[in-house]
Amino acid sequence: MRKFVTPLLIALVAAAPGAAFAATTAMPAAKPAVTAPADQSISGTVKAFDLKAHTLTLADGKIYQLPATFKDPGLKSGEKVTVHWKMNGTAYEATNVTIG
Repeated sequence: MRKFVTPLLIALVAAAPGAAFAATTAMPAAKPAVTAPADQSISGTVKAFDLKAHTLTLADGKIYQLPATFKDPGLKSGEKVTVHWKMNGTAYEATNVTIG
């Protein structure tokens, strides 16, 4: 009986590390596709507006970068606005600002 058990145990021990290694190696996960950030919108009250710096600050403290071609529709502090924006790195980039 020992003649059969000993080779069987040796075969199992020899196969176990290979099986464990095969089970732990996997293909790296595929990277997610890069997608363009979707436009979002927020309504709020204007805290500050600086046309020279191209920034709009809302009452919640968030600062939105305005495009260089932004035309001032008559924004004033305290006015209600809707800002359409998207993330550009860590900056909030306004794409459109409407009064009301």
